[in-house]
Amino acid sequence: MAAPKKGRQGTQGKPGRTLALILIAIVALTGGMFASGHTTPRLGIDLAGGTSITLQAKNEPGQKNAINKTNMDTAVDIMNRRVNGLGVSEAEVQTQGNSNIIVNIPKGTNSEQAREQVGTTAKLYFRPVLVTEVTGADAATPSPSASGGSSASPSASAKESEKATSSSPSASATSQGRAVTDALKADPTPSGSSTGSESAASPSASASTDPATAKLQAQYTALDCSKKTVRAKAGDGVKAGDPTVACGQNSQGQWQKYILGPAEVEGTDVDKASAVFDTQGAAGWKVTMDFTDKGGKKFASITGKLAQNQSPQNQFAIVLDGEVVSDPYVSQALTGGTAEISGSFDQQEAQDLANMLSYGALPLTFTEASVTTVTAALGGEQLEAGLIAGAIGLALVIIYLVVYYRGLSLIAIASLLVSAVMTYVIMSLLGPTIGFALNLPAVCGAIVAIGITADSFIVFFERIRDEIREGRRMRPAVERAWPRARRTILVSDFVSFLAAAVLFIVTVGKVQGFAFTLGLTTVLDVVVVFFFTKPLMTLLARRKFFADGHSWSGLDPKRLGVQPPLRRTRRASAPVDTKEA
Repeated sequence: MAAPKKGRQGTQGKPGRTLALILIAIVALTGGMFASGHTTPRLGIDLAGGTSITLQAKNEPGQKNAINKTNMDTAVDIMNRRVNGLGVSEAEVQTQGNSNIIVNIPKGTNSEQAREQVGTTAKLYFRPVLVTEVTGADAATPSPSASGGSSASPSASAKESEKATSSSPSASATSQGRAVTDALKADPTPSGSSTGSESAASPSASASTDPATAKLQAQYTALDCSKKTVRAKAGDGVKAGDPTVACGQNSQGQWQKYILGPAEVEGTDVDKASAVFDTQGAAGWKVTMDFTDKGGKKFASITGKLAQNQSPQNQFAIVLDGEVVSDPYVSQALTGGTAEISGSFDQQEAQDLANMLSYGALPLTFTEASVTTVTAALGGEQLEAGLIAGAIGLALVIIYLVVYYRGLSLIAIASLLVSAVMTYVIMSLLGPTIGFALNLPAVCGAIVAIGITADSFIVFFERIRDEIREGRRMRPAVERAWPRARRTILVSDFVSFLAAAVLFIVTVGKVQGFAFTLGLTTVLDVVVVFFFTKPLMTLLARRKFFADGHSWSGLDPKRLGVQPPLRRTRRASAPVDTKEA
């Protein structure tokens, strides 16, 4: 007898504890929302306005017909992943015409950061350092430190570079084995003077050398990295296989100029990049890179060659879009297949750089054609109309529940309120967490979810009514109805979630906002029904109002058509013979 009783207890569970659990979760989420300072969902560009950027593609020197549909589509895909990695931040990237890309960034997003993300080509090269010096400074200072693998060391100081660059060029040419240093054999290597005016050979000497070498030396002599316009044009149009000049900023905030050899490793050889906080050396953010198998071999080869040279020819420059972001030196071949970029990065800068390196370089170079501000006037009117439609729909659902289910409608309304609170809080938290932005299609998804949630309540209530029609009392009717209703609710919600997931995967732009919201509210429907509606129904079933089937409870046996059990008439028994008895 004890076993059935225990089983009955197990089916009913502990509804009070379950209700307390979900209420604690709601309080915790709400507290997190207020603690984060994001008390409202982040709105999309159609509801809050934002910035629209027009980027125009241009051919690199020596390229022909590079601006084509394939490259433009690739650029759109990379830009979209940079600013909209999860597809829900509502940043739109689309082509316009044959050579333009339009990027719409909603208000609330760091537009300057986003402009750098979408417009930066992110072409990464590892080039050997041939000559370097600090420009516009009397005293030599160290360049920013970086390392490749665990055995790399901080870069050499500018004074050491000065000593090395004043050495014989033929020695460095032999050790490097590069075309540019071979060309420098005929002319003295630029000295490492602090002013830069004496760092290159005289014009008369340069004239007697190879024209390419003389041109490179002339560019290096004239290069003033303290000027932004000069830095932007340094090395412009140079191919990966050619030597070039470049600029970079050291840890002291001073600009250095470089003569760099041909690229040995490219950004396409990087498999993955991530931003991490350096707790071992000087505290700060750095970017770690994992090379592909091919890239790891290239990196081991170039670091092995550089380790045999004197400073600065034992340094390699990590060049991103023509600017040196780090110039570490190596003392041995780095064969671990990893490298690090460190310097004066903050967290956001390190994450942005890792993001660009991970998603790859753009196949084309883009310039900003225009930047305009988008207002939210039209979207505000559409939102108002959508909210009115949603309010009307919700009111009709509530009226239907009250008229048809009477007392049970209180459970349904309470469940809808819990679902609405959880949806609002989670959407507010997803804004700063994953960049989720609420747009008009997302609002439509939330309105559609009202019907999905109400449908779950109706399924449960009807199962309970079916059990009462079969003559069961309220409490056992609830427990017997739940397993049947649970299967139906799970199947229904699974189909809705599957449709939302497929829609999210196969679409782009604003439609993804609709799919994401629909999927989110479908999951919350399951949570609310399991952890709030069912426990609340179990508790109320113990109350006299529902247990006795009050006429306003929605479970009145008479209204449900329950017939009282018919009394069986006893058949007349045959007379008993007392004698025989």
